[in-house]
Amino acid sequence: MDPHDISVGVGPHPLPWPKDDRLDLELLEEGDRRNVIDEFRYWRLEAIVEELDKRRNGFHVAIENLEHDFNIGSIVRTANAFLAKEIHIVGKKRWNRRGAMVTDRYQHIRHHETPAEFHAWAISEKLPILGLDNVDGSVPLETAKLPKECILLFGQEGSGLSLDARRACDQLFEISQYGSTRSINVGAAASIAMHTWIAQHRWSHK
Repeated sequence: MDPHDISVGVGPHPLPWPKDDRLDLELLEEGDRRNVIDEFRYWRLEAIVEELDKRRNGFHVAIENLEHDFNIGSIVRTANAFLAKEIHIVGKKRWNRRGAMVTDRYQHIRHHETPAEFHAWAISEKLPILGLDNVDGSVPLETAKLPKECILLFGQEGSGLSLDARRACDQLFEISQYGSTRSINVGAAASIAMHTWIAQHRWSHK
């Protein structure tokens, strides 16, 4: 979404402006064309993040970054939509942010050099790592009961999770498929996995 597209968002706020320290004076004056929900119109970025931190869900999202996979941005955008607690980049620190559509600004992103370093962090936080890959021993995701506090780990498009990443997992899951293709896009798989957590821990309590 183009942040300069005048068809997106709202224009300048009519006077008198509301008195609220969460609001950004420049946005009030010029309009808010960001891709944010109506509740956060005219809010400062820091104020939005502070509010989101009060609401974040119990799952983390981790992504192996071996070859600057363009899908990482898409996964980050989905993690923002489902309000993941944190996002973890495992491997190369730099990643293609274009697909994130600036949603990374509203998330907490932590980097781990290696799967072993990531695994040690997860152990220190008492968070189970649930890997998603269609390999031998994986359990169908649709039959699983996901922990309320956990990390959902996704691999590289094409190659999937590395051997070291799979070894770090407490459990491996796969998404059942019924067509001719062997696998689905990792960005799509991540969306399904995150929504599975939402269905089990958020939607069921509405």
